[in-house]
Amino acid sequence: MPTPPRSPARPQRPSQPSPARRPAVRSDGRPARPLRPVRRKKPRWAMRAVTTVSVVVLASAGIGHAVVTSLDADIARVDPFKDMKNRPEAGNGMNVLLVGTDGRDRISEAERRKYRLGGAPCHCTDTIMMVHISEDRERASVVSLPRDSYAETPAHTDAVTGKRHEPHPIKLNAAYAEGGPTLTVRTVENMTHVKIDHYLEVDFTSFMKTVDVLGGVKVCTVQPLKDSYTGLDLAPGSHVLGGGQALQFVRSRHADGSSDLGRMQRQQRFLAALVDRATSSGVLLNPMKFRDVTRAVLGSVRADKGFGTDELLDLGRAMRNFSPSSSEFTTVPIGQMGYVVKGIGSTLKWDPAKSAKLFQALREDKPLTEHRAAPRQQAVRVDVAPQQIRVQVENGTAASGLGNQVDSALAATGFRTTHQPVSAQDRTVRRTVVAYDTRWDRTPTSLATALPGSELRAVPGQGPLLKVIAGSDFEKVTRVRADDPGQGEFGAVTGDEVVCP
Repeated sequence: MPTPPRSPARPQRPSQPSPARRPAVRSDGRPARPLRPVRRKKPRWAMRAVTTVSVVVLASAGIGHAVVTSLDADIARVDPFKDMKNRPEAGNGMNVLLVGTDGRDRISEAERRKYRLGGAPCHCTDTIMMVHISEDRERASVVSLPRDSYAETPAHTDAVTGKRHEPHPIKLNAAYAEGGPTLTVRTVENMTHVKIDHYLEVDFTSFMKTVDVLGGVKVCTVQPLKDSYTGLDLAPGSHVLGGGQALQFVRSRHADGSSDLGRMQRQQRFLAALVDRATSSGVLLNPMKFRDVTRAVLGSVRADKGFGTDELLDLGRAMRNFSPSSSEFTTVPIGQMGYVVKGIGSTLKWDPAKSAKLFQALREDKPLTEHRAAPRQQAVRVDVAPQQIRVQVENGTAASGLGNQVDSALAATGFRTTHQPVSAQDRTVRRTVVAYDTRWDRTPTSLATALPGSELRAVPGQGPLLKVIAGSDFEKVTRVRADDPGQGEFGAVTGDEVVCP
């Protein structure tokens, strides 16, 4: 039977160009030159997500589990939750109390002299932060708790002497010296009503090692930062700080007139920069480098007994999507500065209403930056936030009520006025004067910016309390704000808002 002839092969249709390459037709009917495809810039977040591949590998592979287990064995353990009763109810997410102590036993004498770490440590907490990791592991909220905060310890028994202590007032950082991690956790829970799930304690040594193994961390400053106490000396601009310099940066309290509040702001900025460095430098892409960084951190910290291999793996998985933009920073709202307590000295008293809302947001696992207020009229940027500047107002004219008017206007802008204006000795002042001490030469500039046309007058011995002598030229107070873009109910900022550009 003859084979039927084959149908002629159907000619293949020419492949159609993609829309990005399809030639356009000009008005005269001739085809135009093909368009070149647009090369899209790889988004920054994608690069950071890629750099966390090694963490995923460590979290999923058996060899990764072995590596993490070996790191777990390097952690020194402490039991801050022993015999604790009547604790707050657990909320959503995970809360870690991060405590920085002034321990320096493993630092060489040469480093002590170079970075001015001499003197015996007080064995107290130099830094206290509450770190909230959201339930979906997509966000970290960091709240700084000022070390000089007014606190009341709950009743407790000394673990060494067995002596019973009734509740009494202290500065928050003194809780560690009196009762170690346990009393620190109990005091923080008593003040915040937030249940602490894990405790991490970092000393000077582990901090320096972490920065050095990352190859340094980049920080920026608009004004020179110089502190004779810590030896910090940074010119305006950006700097890559090694472990020793980074320790000077986060410890400095005398770099400007903002004291401990300014130091906490620098600590938050540095922590954001540290996250940026870890997630964008390829450290997480290299399992051996990641191991070295983790070993530097965990090999010289103390943690609670429950912070083990499973928790490390859980945090490793969370780091897949972690970046500065998913971290947020704020400080517990302060209601009264310089709150003097007999036998303790000057303390910082929290704002009861605002701080309660802040910690409620943590318990409910809500982003702090969602509470931002609607934008207000444009403010002039200054170096030091008005909330960090104390002001005494004097009326330098014969006009009744001018002192109250200036005091109220400055307070509404955020300056910490005394709310008790007085009359100046000279009641014929024409031009408003800002009197200041040269040791606090950044704070008066911020205040003078809020009082356009005012005269800056150096007064030796004036101290950190600035004086405004209102003159007859006073018209209004101009709204100012620091470079820190935080605003809204909690003043929280995301990490990518404060890292170097």
